[in-house]
Amino acid sequence: MDWSASTQWWLAAGLLVAAELATGTFYLLMLALGSAAGALAGHLGLGVIAQMLVAALVGAGATAAWHFKRMRHPRSAPAASNRDVNLDIGETVRVDHWDEAGQARVNYRGAGWTVRFDGSGAPLPGEHVIVGIDGTRLRVQPVGH
Repeated sequence: MDWSASTQWWLAAGLLVAAELATGTFYLLMLALGSAAGALAGHLGLGVIAQMLVAALVGAGATAAWHFKRMRHPRSAPAASNRDVNLDIGETVRVDHWDEAGQARVNYRGAGWTVRFDGSGAPLPGEHVIVGIDGTRLRVQPVGH
């Protein structure tokens, strides 16, 4: 079986997409774009060297563009403290008594929860804001801190 250069480029693009699906590395999609560009260059009748140049420029350019885009935008907070994931983040609870370990039991959303003090200094009774969730434990800080 004799495959044309463009067929080989399409095969490479498909393999890169499959590898991206298996690994979750988005950069592989950028390299697949480069391979697709190499295939299109082959369909246009360009030589093998020109196809490689087009594939390299498009793949490297797309990878660099994606890298710089990610660097400009900060990563989101971890799920345990991200309000977009846990709507309880930012809500308030009233703590009446803390134990020696900096933990307490509160009633929140109709259920009993364990809260852990996540602020500075000694925990004091009063209103606290939820800053994170670790499993079934709420991490709280005093309101206004």
